[in-house]
Amino acid sequence: MIGRYLVATTLILSAFNVNAQLSQAAQRAQDVQLNTITTAVPFLMIGPDSRSGGLGDAGVALSGDAGSIHWNPAKMIFAKNEFEVMMSYSPWLRALVDDMNLAYLSGYQKLNKNQAVGGAIRFFSLGNITFTDQTGAVIRDFKPAEFSIDLAFSQKLSNRFSGGIGARFINSNLTGATNVQGVDSRPGRSVAVDVSMFYTNDDVKLGDKDAVWNWGLNISNIGAKMSYTETAQQDFIPTNLRLGTALTLEMDTYNELTFTVDANKLLVPTQPVYSQEDGAEIVSGKDPNVGVATGMVQSFYDAPGNVVFDDNGNVTVQSGSILKEELREINIGGGMEYWYDKQFAFRTGYFYEHYTKGNRQYITLGAGLRYTVFAIDLSYLISTTQQNPLANTLRFTLRLEFEKLKGNSQSEG
Repeated sequence: MIGRYLVATTLILSAFNVNAQLSQAAQRAQDVQLNTITTAVPFLMIGPDSRSGGLGDAGVALSGDAGSIHWNPAKMIFAKNEFEVMMSYSPWLRALVDDMNLAYLSGYQKLNKNQAVGGAIRFFSLGNITFTDQTGAVIRDFKPAEFSIDLAFSQKLSNRFSGGIGARFINSNLTGATNVQGVDSRPGRSVAVDVSMFYTNDDVKLGDKDAVWNWGLNISNIGAKMSYTETAQQDFIPTNLRLGTALTLEMDTYNELTFTVDANKLLVPTQPVYSQEDGAEIVSGKDPNVGVATGMVQSFYDAPGNVVFDDNGNVTVQSGSILKEELREINIGGGMEYWYDKQFAFRTGYFYEHYTKGNRQYITLGAGLRYTVFAIDLSYLISTTQQNPLANTLRFTLRLEFEKLKGNSQSEG
């Protein structure tokens, strides 16, 4: 029976991918205006752990673990272990370069039955870059890198509901203070906060099977804009709204299935469309040069839609295209996780982003193994679009469940 679930899920994911490609081709005939949202420090949006990496980068409503600090800090208090540490590593953009990688270290500790604290360090290396002047002469070699340091707190508000907050320091050193066209550069720095909620109900019945239903919400990276010089315009950091749900079905004593899905939307301004005459007047959309709070609210209604200029310079916005573009800014990721005897896991998932907003579309596969106090997870990304730099991405995660080690020591004593 479990085998049929796995086969059916794989077929559904494959069919969804084919339908997405066919609908994409049809849409391109009518809608060819690309309008990707860009921010500073996009490395903050990379899913660091292999569990969610195998589930289509969904994780806001999964059961709590040491990866909760990234996905949803509120989950920490509902995690099974009192204390846990996680270490992850991923070579990044392997299709383009061979020396870029992401490393992540995180952990949490429950203070009591109602409170938990956690912390994380994320380090993103961009490899080696050689700076040259206008004549091609070498200025210097430099290894740009970015990092963030997180602190998080989770508070149980009822037996099934919790809230969480996180604080983050961000440092992005891309130039090493190199002088660029007469302007001195500097590392970009910012601070940000996360606000999250989590609900779990372990008293659910599906037929004669026990089930656990979760939902989660996390607004992450609410923080100050960032720039790399004194004179440059400041850029938004990737403030993001993530909302999702997960359902875990206990098939029997040995077999467990989890289905999860996340929806994401960047809460930063979308670039408007400017006039063709002077490029200064906004003909559709909203002014993106606003404050952080205004940009978050404005992000829900500032899409310019499909703008058509006729030979006389008159502007027409296609009917319904503004709402359609707003909906295209929502990314969907989800998947299925199967556990056998809580020792071995298989995962698969799919992530979809509209081609006008970045075109990240891929299938994910993953596996997990628990042995005493250790848990090892792997994930692999298979791109469904041509020449995707994320293709063949691998992620490795090691989790240490110290509560089990404590229990083993007590039993030996």
